[in-house]
Amino acid sequence: MEKSKLTQTVFIGLFAALIAVCSQIQIPGAVPFTLQTFAIFLAAGLLGGKRGTISVLIYILLGAIGLPVFAGFKGGIGALFGTTGGYIIGFVFSMLVMWLFEHFFIKEKTKKIFLLGISMVTGLIICYTFGTAWFIIVYTNTKEPIGIITALSWCVFPFIIPDIIKIVLALTLTSRLKRYIPF
Repeated sequence: MEKSKLTQTVFIGLFAALIAVCSQIQIPGAVPFTLQTFAIFLAAGLLGGKRGTISVLIYILLGAIGLPVFAGFKGGIGALFGTTGGYIIGFVFSMLVMWLFEHFFIKEKTKKIFLLGISMVTGLIICYTFGTAWFIIVYTNTKEPIGIITALSWCVFPFIIPDIIKIVLALTLTSRLKRYIPF
């Protein structure tokens, strides 16, 4: 394996591990949240869409085979089929959206951080949409019917401000650290 591919592979693995670690870091609040999405956004910013997506897929596969990498040290295929599994799967769609933005829109270096931010917000909306739809389906099938407003008030509204802060932090770190990533 040539040096560049080896370096890329190492960074992909490191970011899969970073996502797993950040999934366990819980910030207390009215509704506690993890730094999982921060790591997802940072992977997109520093690794780019393709390598970032691969990192997310590795993270999900590690959790699917039973390693306790999901929030709260959960793992296994059951975690993916639970009420919050849609948000985890939604990370892949989120990364794919960021990859598409990168491929089609982020050409000029001067506009890169702004457009990367737009792609992250768009990816977050995609993740929220997929995850909330999944939540409603699983919750309705396992407990009782739930409306969209109730699901949004439980699963999205409390996380909007923390997620925007995570995007800003990821963009700031990306702009400062990108020059040290060797690809």
